[in-house]
Amino acid sequence: MKKSSQPIIKHIPDFLDYIDIEKGLANKTQENYDRFLKKFTSWLKDNGLEDLKPHELTSEHIWKYKVFLSRTKQPKINKSLKKSTQNYYLIALRVLLNFFADRDIETLPAEKIKLLKESQDKRVHFLNLEQVKKLLTQPDTDTKTGLRDRAMIETLFSTGLRVSELVGLDRDQIPIPKKGLKEVEISIVGKGDHSRTVYLSKRAIKWLKTYLRTRTDDSKALFINYRGPKGDSRRLTTQSVQRRIKKYAIKAGLSKNTTPHTLRHSFATDLLNQGVDLRVVQEFLGHQNISTTQIYTHVTNKRLKDIHQKFHGGNKLDNKKEKSQEKEN
Repeated sequence: MKKSSQPIIKHIPDFLDYIDIEKGLANKTQENYDRFLKKFTSWLKDNGLEDLKPHELTSEHIWKYKVFLSRTKQPKINKSLKKSTQNYYLIALRVLLNFFADRDIETLPAEKIKLLKESQDKRVHFLNLEQVKKLLTQPDTDTKTGLRDRAMIETLFSTGLRVSELVGLDRDQIPIPKKGLKEVEISIVGKGDHSRTVYLSKRAIKWLKTYLRTRTDDSKALFINYRGPKGDSRRLTTQSVQRRIKKYAIKAGLSKNTTPHTLRHSFATDLLNQGVDLRVVQEFLGHQNISTTQIYTHVTNKRLKDIHQKFHGGNKLDNKKEKSQEKEN
């Protein structure tokens, strides 16, 4: 191991190149790491530590940074950062330390940064089918924006796409049948440049077909903002989709915390309720690790309990015994 003569702050541009070229992380992930580490560099500067070198970083520095994060308020709502959000900042710092280790630069071991314990009863927010139906009927399909939004929500629920994947769709990616309706499969490149196949139901195709008939522009984007300038710059943003979903959720009397990701959770939950194996759902969602998909254990656990109650012989023994006793009496 060698001691670097450069301060930590000076290494960050090289680190961002490292996660791009050597780790192949998605652009959005790279942007997030950049943003998370900017908070750390800002903290270093505010505390007169802008010249701190990798080998000078101590557990005491990490502790003080953790205290700083715990006392940081979210802008606008003036609430402390959630533990999960604080952990994102700490994970980015861990990855930076691993980068130093990979470059044989002496520094604090990444495992010295302990993550905060989050609630064990962390459950995903999802909609049942009746709630999904309510959400789908909120857009006014007599208008161009309403028709677009109906097609957009149908697409989200049919495919389980991430919102970033949704807004990245182009018109020529969707092989809309000229006659009739049929399920369509499309290839998506998701996080980490991993590709997967997703499926558009006949319902989704029906609404996409109707929506696309109203389009007279040349933009290649599948979902566009009608208020923006003409051209590809009219592509809907993730923030715009989030606002639309929240608006319709409130209108439908659903939780104001309903987001595009809620529909992704609803997609996965619905498949599991129909008996689809967790590993198949993992493929649909594009999770690289099954542990990520296991956030849906609230569904699989209930299914296992129901199956056990319905089919396991132990639950039938008492019933047979009870019936036998009834006959004797």
